[in-house]
Amino acid sequence: MAHNLLKGKKGIIFGALDEKSIAWKIALHCVEEGAEIVLTNAPIALRMGEINKLSEQCKAPVIPADVTNMDDLKNLFTKSMEHFGGKIDFVLHSVGMSINMRKGKSYTELDYDFSHKTMDISAMSLHRVLQTAYQLDALNEWASVVALTYIAAQRVFPDYSEMADAKSMLESIARSFGYHYGMKNKVRVNTISQSPTRTTAGGGVKGFDGFITYAEKMSPLGNATADQCADYCVTLFSDLTRMVTMQNLFHDGGFSATGVTADVINQMEK
Repeated sequence: MAHNLLKGKKGIIFGALDEKSIAWKIALHCVEEGAEIVLTNAPIALRMGEINKLSEQCKAPVIPADVTNMDDLKNLFTKSMEHFGGKIDFVLHSVGMSINMRKGKSYTELDYDFSHKTMDISAMSLHRVLQTAYQLDALNEWASVVALTYIAAQRVFPDYSEMADAKSMLESIARSFGYHYGMKNKVRVNTISQSPTRTTAGGGVKGFDGFITYAEKMSPLGNATADQCADYCVTLFSDLTRMVTMQNLFHDGGFSATGVTADVINQMEK
């Protein structure tokens, strides 16, 4: 049931690829709550994905942007403001990619050229997005920026490999830029550490099914779904969370605060 929490607000959604994407769900929920949005992704992702279907559903334009290209990002924010007829109220950063993982390289055998690309796409891209918006004065006062992350930034999940390093950097950028943007014009910057979720990107992580099963057994409330993550994002984009910034917010059914559960103990004793 919609509550018009985002009525009159305008936002940019990065990273919707297909119906399995968390960003896809967030886009739908934002529109249901009264927002107008612009959709964006890398040109190659636009060719591979189904974003035009989402564009029709949300009545939202699609503006291509490579998050590693400053000219693309300037074009994105400039054209978005032209489309909206003013500044922007929220931004979702749902971007991540590891060539090393795609190539099956373990954490102890990384190709560093690939690693540079991983960091640029998965972490530095948030800094690029924020810096572009900051320099163009593209965000309204009390605007909200949310980036999606994972608990591997704090704990070791061996098969998550270098993406753990990228998520650690992503969270640090959110804190650091959150300070500067808060001082400038009250813009909030947070990360959401989501439960492992079945997405097209997540399916490429070795042992991902095991991640999900383990997290489900270790979470008192179970794993948070993509739709539930979308609901949480809506609250962070809304005016109800104006004093929340520079935080890494766990949205994981209690996984991050649980040492062990009876289900896990029972499984180990079998």
